[in-house]
Amino acid sequence: MCRLGNQLCIVRNDLSSSLSGIKFQNHTLNNLKLKLLMTANALQNISKIEDSLWEAADQMRANSKLSSSEYCMPVLGVIFLRHACNRYDAALKQIEADQTAGKMPKRPLEKADFIKRRALMLPEQARYDYLLKLPSGVKLSDALGEAMTAIEEDFEPLAGQLPKDYHIFEDRLLEDLMRIFDSEELRSASGDVFGRIYEYFLMKFAMQGAQDNGEFFTPPSLVQTLINVIEPDHGVVTDLACGSGGMFVQSSHFIEHEGLDTMKRVTFYGQEKTATTIRLAKMNLAVHGLEGDIIEANTFYEDPHRLQDGRSLWGNCDFVMANPPFNVDMVDAELVKDDRRLPFGLPGVNKDKRVSNGNYLWISYFHSYLNPTGRAGFVMSSQASSAGHGEKEVRRKLVETGDVDVMIAIRSNFFYTRTVPCELWHFDKNKPPLPQGEGRGEVYNYRGNVLMLDARNIYRKVTRKIYDFSPEQLANLTAVVWLYRGQKDRYLGLVKEYLNKVCVEAAAIPAVLDNFETALIELRDQLSSFADNVKNLESITPEQKTALAEALAELVDAETAYNSDRASLVDGLVSFRGLYENAPPTVNLGQHSARVAFAPLAEKVKGMVKQIDLLYKLVVRCAQLAQETATVEAAAEFHDRRLASKRLKQLDEARKQAVEQLKLAAYFHRQIVWLQNRFPDAEMCAVPGLCKVVNRAEIESADWSLTPGRFVGVAPVEVDEDFDFEQAIQDIHIELKGLNAEAVELAARIEQNFSELF
Repeated sequence: MCRLGNQLCIVRNDLSSSLSGIKFQNHTLNNLKLKLLMTANALQNISKIEDSLWEAADQMRANSKLSSSEYCMPVLGVIFLRHACNRYDAALKQIEADQTAGKMPKRPLEKADFIKRRALMLPEQARYDYLLKLPSGVKLSDALGEAMTAIEEDFEPLAGQLPKDYHIFEDRLLEDLMRIFDSEELRSASGDVFGRIYEYFLMKFAMQGAQDNGEFFTPPSLVQTLINVIEPDHGVVTDLACGSGGMFVQSSHFIEHEGLDTMKRVTFYGQEKTATTIRLAKMNLAVHGLEGDIIEANTFYEDPHRLQDGRSLWGNCDFVMANPPFNVDMVDAELVKDDRRLPFGLPGVNKDKRVSNGNYLWISYFHSYLNPTGRAGFVMSSQASSAGHGEKEVRRKLVETGDVDVMIAIRSNFFYTRTVPCELWHFDKNKPPLPQGEGRGEVYNYRGNVLMLDARNIYRKVTRKIYDFSPEQLANLTAVVWLYRGQKDRYLGLVKEYLNKVCVEAAAIPAVLDNFETALIELRDQLSSFADNVKNLESITPEQKTALAEALAELVDAETAYNSDRASLVDGLVSFRGLYENAPPTVNLGQHSARVAFAPLAEKVKGMVKQIDLLYKLVVRCAQLAQETATVEAAAEFHDRRLASKRLKQLDEARKQAVEQLKLAAYFHRQIVWLQNRFPDAEMCAVPGLCKVVNRAEIESADWSLTPGRFVGVAPVEVDEDFDFEQAIQDIHIELKGLNAEAVELAARIEQNFSELF
């Protein structure tokens, strides 16, 4: 299974899916395929680039003695500037090409020419290269501040938002920071790449606890889950606690994945109470080429936004998204008791005339901002779905509207700075009324019904303390929502996509096996030659010669078995692809047949992984024996030890690539198995421990609770036949790495505290 630290799978799989439906039958198309695959390979390195950039920048932070909160904005400002320059250069090339082609008159350029191409017309003093080439004696910190001011003057949405406090750095340190983001890779990086790097740094600063304990950044997995359910692809999109603007950015990704232009489809409106976080949000939008109307306001008391026609946002939003602060208990009840945004009343007031818990204020606000066809998706404390007293009364009234749509339970450790579990709430005001008469028991997505989805057992481990969803886990959870909404075709489309990916990954297996075998044969031949050459050396004991000969014989036997099984597997993969590659089934019965047909191949893939690992271990054993046998007298016979060592590393790399490729084919098959085992008829049904559609009567009998776990029951115990030992070792390694890092940090803190005593 792909891990966050290896996010290349996301891009690679998306490209593989796109490529799988194309037949490359001529030279031009083959070149196109090669370019696309080269792009995928380049993007595979993004996660490594992110890690190295963060490590370098954070090391500088440590050297500068600055806290994360002090360091956060200036670093993000440098990333923003690098990105803005990249977009400027790209737009300028487009403009020049259009002028050369006669598509645009040759005239002095204007700001509108660049804005049209999602770029800023940067003045010379704000360009990255100009700043790095400043003559000695010019303070870089002053020049950077002036660059940021110049950008703000030319782009009104950023007025007063960009960081200018670069004087906190020594100029040498500041220049080093800028050069970190001036590699050839980053100078040519696209906006998407830089947007991702920007989000990565936001996440890392959140993990360090910068800016209000990290509350400005909602984990992408949770944002993506909300978006997958409410699908915000048109109209007014609002976030009443917008933090760093991640909901807007992810919405844009969703829209553009549909092949649409974000700024022509939606208008973003945001509210945030913290000025520093608003700066992050505006920079985040700008770095992705987006715009939004974001206002500083305390949503508990203020409703300042106005649409272009002068109407309030209240009651006029197509989509509401948010991750509000949980369990706020200091809201003044007197100031909000008559608020029109609280149609269900106050949830409860304590003796100090404060709202006991602000969760249901947020929930009421989100519902009230929706228009008659609007949808909402938001993160909420897991306590809220079963809270009692006044909160239960508000929840009852909310359930009675029939607008509660999907409830998703999320386990703990999804947030970067908090370990609490949470739930994702979703409203839909456009659900149709429940039909009358026969067949009512077979309908799901109707007013009054709620999909309860317990995702607490679905996750992948990113670090010892942080979990998220893999892209496939996200897709599978979304498929459950599709079935709930009666969108069987989308569910079948996902299974078809997985079949495509099985075929794509299967097609790549022979090549990686060839690479492994080439490396294996070269090393085995070298070791065999060495064994032959030392047979007559008296300095080598009979026992040593026998041990080496036996190890080589075991290697040859294992290789013979491998070759036989390899041929069987490759033939089977070719046959499977012949049946399903060009015409993957689109109906449920045919997809079941395809899944069953690949099952024996999946078992062979597992066996092949074990055989490859065994061959590598046997080669390592032979190499160790040869090393031990190569005494001074025999050294001449083993003159190419360096070559053997190099080949051993090459073999290990080829082994890893082969194993990963084999696992990918089986991995996508497992996704099909996961879906079809739970929804064999490609229709919504209750799955113990996972999901159930409940009606209003069931909710009422459960004391108006909306907690998914209360309804879905417990999943039966399953034997994990696909237990991945290597993955388990990786998880243990992640745990150990985290503990070691904490130990180093604690030791440094203890040493510092101890030194301060004297």
